[in-house]
Amino acid sequence: MVKKQAAPGAGAIGIFDSGYGGLTVLSEIKSLMPEYDYIYLGDNARAPYGSRSFESVYEFTLEAVEWFFSHGCPLVILACNTASAKALRTIQQVDLPDINPSGKVLGVIRPTAESLTGLSLTNHIGILGTEGTIQSGSYEIEVQKLHPQLAVTGEACPMWVPLVENREFDKPGADYFLKQHIDRILEKDPLIDTLILGCTHYPLLMPGIKRFLPAGVKVIAQGSYVATSLKDYLNRHPEMEERCTKNGTVRYFTTESPEKFKQQASLFLNEQVDAEKATLTKKS
Repeated sequence: MVKKQAAPGAGAIGIFDSGYGGLTVLSEIKSLMPEYDYIYLGDNARAPYGSRSFESVYEFTLEAVEWFFSHGCPLVILACNTASAKALRTIQQVDLPDINPSGKVLGVIRPTAESLTGLSLTNHIGILGTEGTIQSGSYEIEVQKLHPQLAVTGEACPMWVPLVENREFDKPGADYFLKQHIDRILEKDPLIDTLILGCTHYPLLMPGIKRFLPAGVKVIAQGSYVATSLKDYLNRHPEMEERCTKNGTVRYFTTESPEKFKQQASLFLNEQVDAEKATLTKKS
């Protein structure tokens, strides 16, 4: 009797981003839960998602989710704020019952919102994100559900992702764009004492951001909160936890050049990785 071959990523946890920023989330997840298997997919050929329409982001994200399921991943994390803002709810409510009723897709916005308990003394927080994330109002919605006492102010920072992906984030020219948006959000609400980095690229900008902040304003990166939330989710859902394999492996895929991905990934992971080419197709 011939044993049926398992899908290439059967049992791995899928981590998706439009580009490289989700690697900062993967790094935190791996650090907290190194025993699990992971597949990372970057849709680098169509990045960035931040300025794209809701329809395009939804379509691209759904293609990625179906790709993960076809590779045997039972659980997919949208480690992309724009995808979480523009596509997650529809995929969860409309698509999952048809394409994979037993699968699960989670995002990064709700775990970040959940982490805000007790962080702000003034009850005024700011969200720095892509145009798509800020325009969606997703952070305001989630924060108001969980923390109705908090005032939320958003600021779109369209140049910040290109600064990171072009390795200009620590150059003198980046300072203008960092200071510009920090000044703007604090002008909108001078009472802000906590800033949320609502894009997975932004942790690489953290040293520059802190230089332009007044004393007493905290900056929160979301990677560790997403990792903690995922661990808690698996503890609360043993039926899903049992489906996730534990060999401590990671595979990296990109829709663009694997060689370019390998070069860029080292910026986010501080290690060299191998990458494979992935092809995403439209839902039939």
